[in-house]
Amino acid sequence: MKYLSICSIAFMNLISVSIVCFILSLNFLLNDMIYFIEWELVSLNSISIVMTFLFDWMSLLFMSFVLMIASLVIYYSKEYMSADININRFIMLVLMFVMSMMLLIISPNLISILLGWDGLGLVSYCLVIYFQNIKSYNAGMLTALSNRIGDVALLLAIAWMLNYGSWNYIFYLEIMQNEFEMNIIGVLVMLAAMTKSAQIPFSSWLPAAMAAPTPVSALVHSSTLVTAGVYLLIRFNILLSNSLLGQFLLLLSGLTMFMAGLGANFEFDLKKIIALSTLSQLGLMMSILSMGFYKLAMFHLLTHALFKALLFMCAGAIIHNMNNSQDIRLMGGLSIHMPLTSACFNVSNLALCGMPFLAGFYSKDLILEIVSMSNINMFSFFLYFFSTGLTVCYSFRLVFYSMTGDLNCSSLNMLNDEGWIMLRGMLGLLFMSIIGGSMLNWLIFSTPDMVCLPINMKMLTLFVCISGGLIGYMISLSNLYSVNKSHKFYNLSVFMGSMWFMPFISTYGIICFPLNYGQVVYKSFDQGWSEYFGGQYLYKKLVNYSQMLLLMHNNSLKIYLMLFVLWILILLSFLILL
Repeated sequence: MKYLSICSIAFMNLISVSIVCFILSLNFLLNDMIYFIEWELVSLNSISIVMTFLFDWMSLLFMSFVLMIASLVIYYSKEYMSADININRFIMLVLMFVMSMMLLIISPNLISILLGWDGLGLVSYCLVIYFQNIKSYNAGMLTALSNRIGDVALLLAIAWMLNYGSWNYIFYLEIMQNEFEMNIIGVLVMLAAMTKSAQIPFSSWLPAAMAAPTPVSALVHSSTLVTAGVYLLIRFNILLSNSLLGQFLLLLSGLTMFMAGLGANFEFDLKKIIALSTLSQLGLMMSILSMGFYKLAMFHLLTHALFKALLFMCAGAIIHNMNNSQDIRLMGGLSIHMPLTSACFNVSNLALCGMPFLAGFYSKDLILEIVSMSNINMFSFFLYFFSTGLTVCYSFRLVFYSMTGDLNCSSLNMLNDEGWIMLRGMLGLLFMSIIGGSMLNWLIFSTPDMVCLPINMKMLTLFVCISGGLIGYMISLSNLYSVNKSHKFYNLSVFMGSMWFMPFISTYGIICFPLNYGQVVYKSFDQGWSEYFGGQYLYKKLVNYSQMLLLMHNNSLKIYLMLFVLWILILLSFLILL
C-alpha cells in the first residue's frame, strides 16, 4: 500500500484553501464588501477578551497568493529536500510559518498582529538555521536580532495604543491621524515594518538569510516574510500620506532600492543576487506606498511574489544540478542542458525587468508612470528610474553568466532537466507569472486611472530598461585583453559590492563599541581596582601577618621571656583592679 507523503497532503490542503480564498476575494472586491468578525473568547463579568478578524479583498487576495505559493513550494520540496531525513520537520516548520502569516494578514488588532509577527520571526529563525553550520547560525542570529527591533517597536506601539479605547487600530487611524499619540504609533509601526522588510539601516539580514534551504528562500524571502512589513504599512497607510513620516520613508526606501541594485551588479552568488533584487523591489513597494498609492504597492507586492518565488525555485533547481555550487562564474550554457528550467528562469527574470505583458510589467510600469505624474523632487525621481535600470542590468548580467556561453563547472558534473516534481511546481508559478499581472490589473483597477504623459516621459521607462540591459550585457562581456574595471576602481567596487558596508556596520559596527568598552571595564574593575582592593590586597595582608606570626614562634628565648613578663603584668593589673 502506497502512503501519501506529508508534502502531498499539505499541497492539496493549501491549494484548495487558496482557491476558496481567491473566489471569496473576487466576491468581496466586486461587491466592495468588508467583513469584520469579533469572536468572544472569554467573558468574565464585565471583562471580555475578543479575537477580531478583518476580511476584505486585500487580506483574502494576499492570503490566497501566500497559500498558493506555499503549496507549490511544499510540492517542490518533495524532490528538493528528498535526501533530508527530517523532511517532515521541515514541512511542519513551513506550515507553522504559513499559519503565522495567515494570523498576521487577517488581524485588525495590534495584539494578534504581534502574535503572527513574532511567530514569523521565530519560525524564520528555525528555517534559516536549518542546515546547522556556522554560516547558518550567524545568518539566523542576524535575522532574529534584526527582527527583534521590530518586535520591540510593535510592543511599544501596543503600549501607546492604551491612549485609546482598544487595540483595534482601524477604528482610530482616520479620525486621530493628526494626534501626537497616533503619530508616535505610526513611527513605531514604520520602524517595525522597516526591520521586517529590510530597509536601510536593517538591510544586511536579507542577503545573509540566503543560508536557508532554497524552498525557504522561495517562500519566506520573496513573497511572505519580507512583504509582511509592506502589508502592515498598507494597513497603516493613512498615517503615511502627506506627512513627514511618508517623506522620510520615501528617502530611505529609495536609497534601499538604489543600494540593492548596485550591490547585485557586483555579486557572484546566485541566491544573493536574487535576494538583493528582492530588496530592490521591496524598496520600490515602500517608496510608492510612502507617496500614498497603497493599491499600487499591494499590486506590485502580489505580482512580485509570483515571479520572485519562481526565480528562487529555478535557482534551486540550478544549484541542485550544479552539485550545490552557487557561484555564477562556474555556470554557463545552462540553456542547452536545462532548457525547461532555463525557460522558467528567463520568464521570471523578464517579468522582474518589466518586460511588456508579463506579470511585473503591469505593476512596475504603472508605478513609474504615476511617479512621473507625481509632484516629487529630482533626487527621488532619479532613484526610481536609475534603480529600474540597475534591475535590468543585473538581470541581464545574471542571464549572461548562467545561461549563455560555455559550461564552466567541474568535470563529471551531470546536468539534466529530469526533476519532474520540481518542474511541475515551477510550471504552476510560470503560468501565474505570465497571466498574473494582467489579471490583477483588471481586478484591482476595474476603472483605470487616467495617465497623461508626454511621449518622452511615457517612453522613459522603456528607454531606461533597454539601456540598463545593454549596459549589463556589455559589463559582463570580457576577454583576455579587456581592462578589469573593478580592480581599476577597487575601493569603489568594494563599497558598492558590499551594500555600502551595511553588513559590516550592522555586525562588527554594533558589537565593536560594547566589546571594547567591556574590555576596558574588565581591565579596570575586574583585573584592576577590585583585584587591588579585593583578592590581591587581602592576600598580601595575610602573607604579612603570617610572616609576623612566624617570627613570633621562632623559638627565641627573648620573645618568650618578654611575653611571660607581659602576661604576668596583665594578670597583676587584673588582680589589682578587682
